[in-house]
Amino acid sequence: MMQDLLYHISQHAYITPDLQKSISGTFQLVETKKGDIILQEGQRAKYLYFVEKGMLHNFYFHDGRQVSSWFYSEGQFITAWSSFYLQRPSFETIECLEDCILYRISFSDFQKLIADFPAFGNFARLLAEDILAVLDEFTKSWSFLSAKEKYQLLLTQFPQIELRVKLGLIASFLGISQETLSRIRAEK
Repeated sequence: MMQDLLYHISQHAYITPDLQKSISGTFQLVETKKGDIILQEGQRAKYLYFVEKGMLHNFYFHDGRQVSSWFYSEGQFITAWSSFYLQRPSFETIECLEDCILYRISFSDFQKLIADFPAFGNFARLLAEDILAVLDEFTKSWSFLSAKEKYQLLLTQFPQIELRVKLGLIASFLGISQETLSRIRAEK
């Protein structure tokens, strides 16, 4: 069942039999239910997760309102990135929006794989670069987009999001009201 995880790692690193054995021994299968919280705001992100099946989101509170900051689905890695990499308390919560099948690795095991296997270190570096590039690109263009353009960009990133995520969460991510989102959707 770990084949998708191994495939995604192999896109950035050659997986030797020893590395495969270490990955299989350090990544743990985690099955969650819709609504489960895998990281609470204020906790340190101890794990990096790979999404085998399901949808999750990171969120935080601003002026008493819940704001979705990103969505994650199959084939993606998820954590509270700054909390995981810096090992400090998270300002975000991570919630399962569906029943999920995840693989997780602890920060210490992640660091050990990096130290023990240069190929895994290359994978880890490229993963960090990919995350940084997506977030950098997204946040820089985000400020200048209209609500409709933000919605279209979100659909490009997550084509099936409307079928899997409540509209209120999508609206909070876009920074608009649910009514405005309904109007934009009606214009399609």
